Amino acid sequence: MLEILRPTAVFKCLADETRARMTQLIAQEGELCVCELTVALQESQPKISRHLAQLRSCGLLQDRRAGQWVYYRLHPQLPAWISEVLTQVLKADDPQLAQDRLRLHSMRDRPDRALLCN
Repeated sequence: MLEILRPTAVFKCLADETRARMTQLIAQEGELCVCELTVALQESQPKISRHLAQLRSCGLLQDRRAGQWVYYRLHPQLPAWISEVLTQVLKADDPQLAQDRLRLHSMRDRPDRALLCN
């Protein structure tokens, strides 16, 4: 799947604002579940799930199941150039990302990864 990660495919996948915001938030946080993304981006669960599926199918994200939760993270085998692009984008200090993070960190009843991993 990672062989399809040509620059045009990556930029096409990230051209959507919701997918770009989700990817930035996941890159910054390490991994997130659907419920966290719905709160942070203030979008519906079906919309978030649809965009996560697109990011997964283009090879940018990988998921893992822990109990009832499915967590999404950047694919661990991303080419270095993609990781560098995402790092540089995070340095842009986007005010929208700051708002998304504030909503995420204000979320009540976030899944506790430490408990789920034991």
